[in-house]
Amino acid sequence: MALRPGRTVRRLERPYTRVSQKNPRKSYVVGVPMPKIHQFRMGNPNVDANVTLYLVAKELGQIRHNALESARIVTHQFLEKKIGSQNYYMVILKYPHHVIREKPIATGAGADRYSQGMRLAFGRPAGVALQIRKEDSPIVMIKTKKEHLDVAKQALKKFKYKIPLKCSIEIAE
Repeated sequence: MALRPGRTVRRLERPYTRVSQKNPRKSYVVGVPMPKIHQFRMGNPNVDANVTLYLVAKELGQIRHNALESARIVTHQFLEKKIGSQNYYMVILKYPHHVIREKPIATGAGADRYSQGMRLAFGRPAGVALQIRKEDSPIVMIKTKKEHLDVAKQALKKFKYKIPLKCSIEIAE
């Protein structure tokens, strides 16, 4: 099944996706897919930084794990190419917990019977998403030196273009 457009999962929904640790048979979701994003800390953690930048969400919504991973890759490559891997430290501050479910819709002859059969179907797990439930909550943090401030701003702008929410860049010194 192909990846559905991001607009189908952008809206916040109630997370009815319990995964029980003690009694897995009572889980609502069977088999939570692994997120594509595995690396949350990049660069040099011991960098001598005097400026910290945050990408802050200005609206509520969901960010799919593959959008988060593509934004991470673009930002990390840009920072490595422009200022080198020893001159910054980037951390993705949130983790995608919410399980996205999709009910496959059939096409072809006899598909109407299949699609009408379970009107409010629970759906199968298709991926995970990061939920932003509070405005002004930071998503990404970059620590760097003062002379690399403009490059770090550009990197966060590139991150911002890849995710479906309105964001702003905040600088803390």
